[in-house]
Amino acid sequence: MGKPADGVFKLKADYSPQGDQPKAIAALTEGVRQGMRHQTLLGVTGSGKTFTMAQVIQQVQRPTLVIAHNKTLAAQLCAEFKEFFPDNAVEYFVSYYDYYQPEAYVPQSDTYIEKDSSINDEIDKLRHSATAALLERRDVIIVASVSCIYGLGSPEDYHLMMVSLREGMTCDRDEVLRRLVDIQYNRNDMNFTRGTFRVRGDVVEIFPVSFTEEAIRVEFFGDEIERIMEIDTLTGEILGLRRHVAIFPASHYVTTPEKLEAALRGIEEELEVQLAQLKAQNKLLEAQRLEQRTRHDLEMLREIGFCTGIENYSRHLTGRRPGEAPFTLLDFFPKDFLLFVDESHMTIPQIRGMYEGDFSRKTTLVEYGFRLPSAIDNRPLRFPEFEARVNQAIYVSATPGPYELEHSQQIVEQVIRPTGLVDPEVEVRPVKGQIDDLLEEIRLRVARQERVLVTTLTKKMAEDLTTYLQELGIKVRYLHSDIDTLERMIILRDLRLGVFDVLVGINLLREGLDLPEVSLVAILDADKEGFLRSERSLIQTIGRAARNVEGRVLMYADKVTASMQKAIDETNRRRQLQMDYNQRHGITPATVTKAVREVLEITRAAESIQPETALDRVAEGTAGYLTRQQIIELPLGERRQFIADLERDMQEAARCLEFERAAVMRDLLIELKGIWGIGAARPADKPEKAPEKAAVIKPGRRAGNKSTGQKSNGQKIAGQKNTSKRGVGSKGAGTRDSSQKQKKAKVQSVQIE
Repeated sequence: MGKPADGVFKLKADYSPQGDQPKAIAALTEGVRQGMRHQTLLGVTGSGKTFTMAQVIQQVQRPTLVIAHNKTLAAQLCAEFKEFFPDNAVEYFVSYYDYYQPEAYVPQSDTYIEKDSSINDEIDKLRHSATAALLERRDVIIVASVSCIYGLGSPEDYHLMMVSLREGMTCDRDEVLRRLVDIQYNRNDMNFTRGTFRVRGDVVEIFPVSFTEEAIRVEFFGDEIERIMEIDTLTGEILGLRRHVAIFPASHYVTTPEKLEAALRGIEEELEVQLAQLKAQNKLLEAQRLEQRTRHDLEMLREIGFCTGIENYSRHLTGRRPGEAPFTLLDFFPKDFLLFVDESHMTIPQIRGMYEGDFSRKTTLVEYGFRLPSAIDNRPLRFPEFEARVNQAIYVSATPGPYELEHSQQIVEQVIRPTGLVDPEVEVRPVKGQIDDLLEEIRLRVARQERVLVTTLTKKMAEDLTTYLQELGIKVRYLHSDIDTLERMIILRDLRLGVFDVLVGINLLREGLDLPEVSLVAILDADKEGFLRSERSLIQTIGRAARNVEGRVLMYADKVTASMQKAIDETNRRRQLQMDYNQRHGITPATVTKAVREVLEITRAAESIQPETALDRVAEGTAGYLTRQQIIELPLGERRQFIADLERDMQEAARCLEFERAAVMRDLLIELKGIWGIGAARPADKPEKAPEKAAVIKPGRRAGNKSTGQKSNGQKIAGQKNTSKRGVGSKGAGTRDSSQKQKKAKVQSVQIE
């Protein structure tokens, strides 16, 4: 909660810069101090670019924005910066939608699609925490996705509407309550959640939108603030005393009463002009639609200061002129801020492309009377507007794009890795017999407990290869675009843990994978020119094997394309530099040893949290039962029996008309078969027609020690209760013979809620 007294960045790390890092840090720092607007850090995979960035931040002591091209990489970066700067404000700013369907209209089918969204409360809190930190202190690092160029409210109004409370100050309690309502806080004396406050006599408790588990208690004595405390929202325990607290608005779109009145007048005037134009064009339906919708929004704004889709009126609310750029997160930073663009070869094109798609959709809505023309000004920044707001930028990439190379005043190379690891050897092999050759290479790696990445060109080929390898007993998973990012993080973690050995994908390089256990990267159809086999893509893919001392890359191709040759030449150039450095300094390369860090805590906030899987519902329903990971890691000899038992219980549940329970078990079967590579998962058989009187499934479980909570091997399950809930091993009354009671069950502790 608090900040260092001196407000400076203090980097904490157990190691010092090595290899090319000292030279890169010095060059970039000097470039910033000399006022260079654009610099590029060309750092190979595994060279410690994040640590170099952290060192530069500490040297220049400026508020810093780090932009990544997706939420997952932003989450990883944020976790790393939090470790480097535990005493400073490291914040996270990404889109707060779990699900987002933008408002749209399809004229061809006369289909209006209403805006539909689900806001992630945790990310909303993190966004408010980020903007509040920028207005309170300078030692701030914000890691953001490209969503940071989308419209946000006015930073001036956001700061102006802040409620500042100080111990000993004179103020009327009711006036404080009115000001809290003005900044979109709701009074709720029963359900105390973020963005609410409650009142008990002379005590006001406020739950700021940027807090997680703490709230602020303000005690009044007459018209004077006697004491300000930080309290636990659950227990009410006093966590500390505060001399001052700033309560920032619950919405980034708040505005002053004067500006709101001016905005309402502006909206009314624009509405009249637009209605006249529509009627002149004989668009009576569109005119009626626009008037009805806009007047409803105006009424809501007058009464409560808010309406659904308020962002479409942001131009009026912030007092901007038509066509003027919206306020964004960049406007909350002071003028001297420093920008890092991570994986710039991906991020810069994303920033360039955001405006056009948004403009096309909004224009259609305006044309058909769903929105006023001013809605078009609620948009992301155009690229020139983004450039104008950048003070000084450092682009970070192993393969910088044309924009970075053209604009950078200096390009700093970071080729030497602190670990002494060199770029992997690259070998080109013929396409004929590539699968058999690959299979042999995979088996060699599996025997050494190493991992393999295989990249294909098409989804169909990836699926077929995965199925083929599974049938041959290889533990393999398939990473594709239909898997959301949180599940991808789980898959990558399981690869590192050895739950499976081979990961097949189409565009694995996009993930920024940090996988030290991977010693082989196989690139199929390497000679098919295109985006996935361009020089930049090939270099990125080759880099996935650069964190293991045994790293090697196999390209399967019938000819060596220009892109392949350039990628191989660049890799060999770097490899030679690295080997020469190691020889001069007597360094023996060693595989990176990095803990399988759970980035899932912040990734859950960062990413759309997918519906829980069947495996989660079964495995994590009740304390004392096997966890998801324990089920996945069952010994090989027990897995087929587990599957057989589960299939039988699924059929029994279906016969007894418990279809929901059967469906959960079916989903669990499919998931486990995919993870364990046990054949192709098949859907549940069609249930037999139920008898006139279906057997009643009574609470029960697999045979074994019924009340002691013991596994079949005699070990006690932590937290086991004498359950009365129905489990996967539920049995119909009197339907099991005595021989089955003595069977050692593999699933006795798995429960269906």
